[in-house]
Amino acid sequence: MEKITEKLLLEKGSPKTTKLDKIKTLNLSKLQLKHQDLPVKLLSGLRSLERWDLSGNRIQEFPKNLELPALRYLDLSDNQMEDVTTLESLSGLEELKLEDNLYITVSDNHKLMVLLPKLRMYNGKDISTSANHLRFVYSENLRTRTIAVWEKSFTLPDPVTAEKLSTLEKNFVNAARQQVKYGPSSVSDFTKWRVEIIAKEYLLSLVEPKKEPESNEVTETKDNCEISTPTKRKQTPIVDANVRLTPRKKLRTDLPDSPVPASPRKTTLRLKPQTLTDGVRLSPRKPERTPSTPKRGRPRKDTPKRASNIEDTAQIEQEENIIRKVSSATTKYVMPIVKSCSKPLRLKPLHVLQCHSKQDNPDDLSTQLWACAFQPLPDSTDDSAGSRLVATCGGDSVCVIDCETGMVMKKYNVSGEEFFSLAWSTVLMSRGGGAPAQHCSILAAGGKRGLVKLIHPRNNVAYGEFRASGKALSVLRFNHQQGNFLFTGSYDNKIVMWDIGGVDSQYNYKVVQLMLLETSATPLHICLPPKSPGTHLLTACEDGLHCFNTQLGNNSTTKRSKEMEITFPIYKKEDKDHDYHTVDGLSFLANDIVASKNHLHGSIYLWSWSRTKAQRPDKKSRTVCAVVLAELQWANTEIPYLALNTCPGQVYVVCGDDKGRLWTYHITDLQNNRLQSGKPIQPTEVLEWPMPLKKGHSQVEGPSINSVAMDPELRYLVALSDKNMVIVWKRD
Repeated sequence: MEKITEKLLLEKGSPKTTKLDKIKTLNLSKLQLKHQDLPVKLLSGLRSLERWDLSGNRIQEFPKNLELPALRYLDLSDNQMEDVTTLESLSGLEELKLEDNLYITVSDNHKLMVLLPKLRMYNGKDISTSANHLRFVYSENLRTRTIAVWEKSFTLPDPVTAEKLSTLEKNFVNAARQQVKYGPSSVSDFTKWRVEIIAKEYLLSLVEPKKEPESNEVTETKDNCEISTPTKRKQTPIVDANVRLTPRKKLRTDLPDSPVPASPRKTTLRLKPQTLTDGVRLSPRKPERTPSTPKRGRPRKDTPKRASNIEDTAQIEQEENIIRKVSSATTKYVMPIVKSCSKPLRLKPLHVLQCHSKQDNPDDLSTQLWACAFQPLPDSTDDSAGSRLVATCGGDSVCVIDCETGMVMKKYNVSGEEFFSLAWSTVLMSRGGGAPAQHCSILAAGGKRGLVKLIHPRNNVAYGEFRASGKALSVLRFNHQQGNFLFTGSYDNKIVMWDIGGVDSQYNYKVVQLMLLETSATPLHICLPPKSPGTHLLTACEDGLHCFNTQLGNNSTTKRSKEMEITFPIYKKEDKDHDYHTVDGLSFLANDIVASKNHLHGSIYLWSWSRTKAQRPDKKSRTVCAVVLAELQWANTEIPYLALNTCPGQVYVVCGDDKGRLWTYHITDLQNNRLQSGKPIQPTEVLEWPMPLKKGHSQVEGPSINSVAMDPELRYLVALSDKNMVIVWKRD
């Protein structure tokens, strides 16, 4: 038996280094190690360790209290593990192997799923949906039954003493373990174990009730947030089913080998980038067809209900989806010179693309484009190209565009669909054959048919879909810390939280509904707090800004109403002719600063999330007033749902208007105590509509900007218009 020493760890670890805290991968397999041979103090120095192979040893339990914050992969196969609860301290573990441990039972497997909150891959299989069912749905059922046992037979002693409480806890736990019956008998040991934990937690909550929000909620929101891009839409158009794609096409022979085989359910084509010409790139020419999406041009009071035709399209026949090859034909625009001024950051127009045209008709200026988002870079890659890929949606297509070259890299069409929203995420993909799972970027898109399409752009695979609502989807948002959690907002005034799991090498996947949030109007935007996205959700709706508690478990139900409504000073100026309650812009700017826009207001509020949330809501209305830090001057317009977005890394706010302009604000000196000075802050710069020209046509006048997105470093800014144009700006 070889003793674990610092020298051995440095020899077995990689990359090669002289410091333990630099090791990322460690192989200690087949050394006949027992748990007492794993020194906690020494191993705790492996602060950067991500992958650890301990297979082929004689370990019966893991060292307790060993914390390895960066550890994501652990191989304990071919050992003698008996007590899996000793792995609890490895809270960041995503992949675990415990094959060939003879004493591991089904109950032990269930315990691991609860003890390790981020565990997704177990013995080479994706167990994220099953695990989340156990963590939340199954546990909630046990909690309900445990509370029933308490309410039937137990009460708190008066007075509460340590001795009486100890006896009460023992009796309550024993009664709960005996009386709570749930699930199959094969996991009865897990059920009793889980009930014991729940019973102790519940008794503790009665003895030490939670403090009021003022005392603890400020500290948990010192965070910054994901940017919320998607915007809202107009009346649902009539279904245009003229375009039908070939349902089954074989893979092209010129495709390079892919690390993951194609989906058994849907075959795909390799996409070729468009051939570039100087100026702006457009999609290929095809015969014209009648526009289906109405232009946005009426004020809110004329368009209170925009989804009246959605039910008429619910029974549309099932279509076959493929990702199409983009033709090399282009239409040329001449980009006029835009004057720039001396500002902290200079942006110049680079490309204008018409890649969402109906039947690729270059004269189509009616298709409205609704949402765009930059691809996030997985933690495991150093590829700098990822942050220049942006996804856009509008009409019946979703495109992935390279902002630098202006090439449409992928295009995904669904005949009869109109896409309103999309969102990127990173999930785990199992590769089979004992190979470790890899991170992959996926794209979710949804629209008027109420279906969420799941796409793996890198492998040209649209691998699945599921019905999220009977009505149109207005917004999609992933939890940025747990990439398999997806929120969908819809025109039936509901937000649903889904667990979409990961995928395997054959693109098998499973979707489970975890939570239902009931709103009083159509949700337009969804934001999650930056470092605690599992606790609260902000949603901008047509009737105001609402906050929900989204913590799973913890004695809470999976069907919830709003926790509070956040109001704004402009509400005091409302009368019968002016309703400012529609919040049609929402995004986090910094750790604790939210940018939001109220329709018809003509300015943008910057307000404190933690200080607002720390207030006690009104008992009847459940309202709190936003703690406003500043106002930003914006355009005066009656057009609703115009884009607002932020770039937290550069502390920038950008908002489009109805004339094709982009109002930019570089917030360099915003203090929490800087309340309104009486005058709104002026924009840093207003980027004028570049007035693109197309050969044989007149200039295209400024359209309404429906959506904007920026990469984290603000190298590129992408704006979508209601005249079927994607405008790419580049940092000079």
